[in-house]
Amino acid sequence: MMRVSLLLTALLAVLLAGCGGPRMDVAAMTAAQPVDLQPVGTEVELAAEYRIGVGDQLDVTVFQVEDLSFEELVVDTSGNINMPLIGAVRGAGRTAGEMSADIAARLAARYLRDPQVTVTVKEAASQKITVDGAVTKPGVYEMRGSSSLLQAVAMAEGPTGVADLTKVAVFRTIAGQRSVAVFDLAAIRQGRASDPEVFGDDVIVVDTSRLNSALRGLVNAIPALAVFRPF
Repeated sequence: MMRVSLLLTALLAVLLAGCGGPRMDVAAMTAAQPVDLQPVGTEVELAAEYRIGVGDQLDVTVFQVEDLSFEELVVDTSGNINMPLIGAVRGAGRTAGEMSADIAARLAARYLRDPQVTVTVKEAASQKITVDGAVTKPGVYEMRGSSSLLQAVAMAEGPTGVADLTKVAVFRTIAGQRSVAVFDLAAIRQGRASDPEVFGDDVIVVDTSRLNSALRGLVNAIPALAVFRPF
């Protein structure tokens, strides 16, 4: 099993600092604590389901129960929505499927027999992504709703003339674990690979030379297969 030395706390601090200014200093990520790279069998697929956030508008439908079905419920600053009978329901950080299951279980416990609940995200609130490296205007950008990797790079006014588009790294936190996937942006542009969706808090680095040696070695060791690996 391949081992890479990373200081995870420094990495998280750098990512959080990126939200407060126009440019994230990826080069500040330094090596220290050893962390095992997981074997191929534990790869996290790219098609991670959207996680609901504060300010998102949700439609909640309880089949054949109109009084418990609502349109445009907004996730409040506490990360919840409020429903009759069961009160506050946690939304932030969950998928629509997880919310549906929670609401159904709470209704079934006291009020309904086998309720069928569907939660859909009608409108996603603006979320921040960081685009860094060999792009024209590195920085933190807001996106509303869904966005793709190509669109994210376009927000930064596209890659520079010296960018290496065959190794574009996307850093993401999945189930509390920091993960990275590598994409061939040149192949995506040419239609030879699918354009992946990006999510709030993703960090996109077009030029791997901006990473420190440990992270650069990690990224270079991963083929551009559109899968996330924890590190």
